[in-house]
Amino acid sequence: MNNEQKLKELVQQKYAAIALQDKATNEASCCGSGCCSTEVYHIMSDDYSTLEGYNPDADLGLGCGLPTQYAQIKPGDTVIDLGSGAGNDCFIARRETGETGKVIGIDFTPAMVDKARANVDKLGYNNVEFRRGDIEKMPVTANAADVIVSNCVLNLVPNKDGVFKEIYRVLKPGGHFSISDIVLEGELPPALQQAAEMYAGCVAGAIQKKDYLDLILQNGFSNITLQKEKAIQIPDDILAGYLSKEQISQFRNGDSSIKSITVYAEKPAEAACCGPDCCN
Repeated sequence: MNNEQKLKELVQQKYAAIALQDKATNEASCCGSGCCSTEVYHIMSDDYSTLEGYNPDADLGLGCGLPTQYAQIKPGDTVIDLGSGAGNDCFIARRETGETGKVIGIDFTPAMVDKARANVDKLGYNNVEFRRGDIEKMPVTANAADVIVSNCVLNLVPNKDGVFKEIYRVLKPGGHFSISDIVLEGELPPALQQAAEMYAGCVAGAIQKKDYLDLILQNGFSNITLQKEKAIQIPDDILAGYLSKEQISQFRNGDSSIKSITVYAEKPAEAACCGPDCCN
């Protein structure tokens, strides 16, 4: 088994457990990784509760932004949410698309898909569906989506370039995405970079902000815009599981930082299929 597959299995195992945790537990940890903090505040997540369409049963407190708030979703749009979890962003998106639109959530953790499907059954929506799948190989046809959103998910994927290629394939020409994610400026301490728990907790799988934005550009997207950016402060009691007091101090006083960004980009309107078979 290669290293990428091992990391995927790790993430799937952790998020299967997270699906059974309550929101308060998830919010007190690094994207629900289980390394609970005694500090009472949200480490990464933003507050969804004031947004129309919000459903508390679908909010596991795992996000690091509010991509649906910035996604410019219109009535009738087809929206895809990558790493849809229990359905939180999908239900917010459905409020924007209305009954004439369609929302598809994709997640590769079966327990999350089951939870999302139970939530949509309770709400009685007939234009929201959840599919189990890998976002590096989406179970969606090409040129299908007007808008793609994702919240604190791509940092968990080893092959981020592959995900952006899939996003480009699945978006309609002229379509766009709004993605919230974790990125770095400077280098994480080696102990954090190597820690499997922190990988599943959205931190060690993050890449440099510049590299992240470069991947978007290299995959053909245009009008790349940072819609929001904020610093993420990991509490000392979480860092203490990986770093000494001296190392924590060095990390705090160094040049490196962990940030949440929400980034928007468009698939050019003139984008066309590259050949008779590639868009199948």
